[in-house]
Amino acid sequence: MTTPRFAIAIPMLNEADAVPQLLGGCMAAAEPFGAFEICVTDDGSTDGTGAALRAFGAAHPRANLTILTHPRPAGQSAAVHAAVSAARAPIIATLDGDGQNPPEELPKLLNVLLNGPETLGLVAGQRVKRDDPLPKRVASKAANTIRGVLLKDGTRDTGCGLKAYRRDAYLALPYFDHMHRYLPALFQRDGWEIAHVDVAHKPRVSGASKYTNLGRAIVGLSDLFGVAWLIRRRRKVLSKEIEISRPEER
Repeated sequence: MTTPRFAIAIPMLNEADAVPQLLGGCMAAAEPFGAFEICVTDDGSTDGTGAALRAFGAAHPRANLTILTHPRPAGQSAAVHAAVSAARAPIIATLDGDGQNPPEELPKLLNVLLNGPETLGLVAGQRVKRDDPLPKRVASKAANTIRGVLLKDGTRDTGCGLKAYRRDAYLALPYFDHMHRYLPALFQRDGWEIAHVDVAHKPRVSGASKYTNLGRAIVGLSDLFGVAWLIRRRRKVLSKEIEISRPEER
């Protein structure tokens, strides 16, 4: 079997209605770039998301669809990590499963990463003209401002689900719940270059927000200090900088 050039990883929780339009859009966006696969994690859905995914996979074999199923909801970071771990492609593109990240924006990310230098590890989407309620936009802007001051990752919108990155580099990162909000800082910590691309944002197609502003703030505060600690304790010499001389090479 031919190894796909890239994979699209999607977390989904109770978003059955979004499956046909979202995955169909992913296929249309991916096909010009060559062989691809789609890996979706059904994160403990109770609304028929799993059945909708299986039906789509059966009807569209070109989607090369892999479905991961969690027995209970484990969160977005766990769902993305499961999908990326199951993927066979060296390059990963991600987007949220509720339809707010338009799949037609994926080529913007893939073009930059696939044609970029080997030192480029992550391309992060940054939403413009967000279609969210005002309180959510205000809370998100405040959180991003605080995060930027502490982590200095140059990212104004770390919560955007549209991203593209190198699979091996992602899997080498320290895993923790909610890590998906800190990927630019974590990639920089490991010595990778990152790039940013402006992307569109749409109204939610199905499901409901999995977070409240208060809940996000409480969890985010502890995560933020934890990531800042990880950055301060990063390796002084990166693995790719180490020269190895084996006996047969001397």
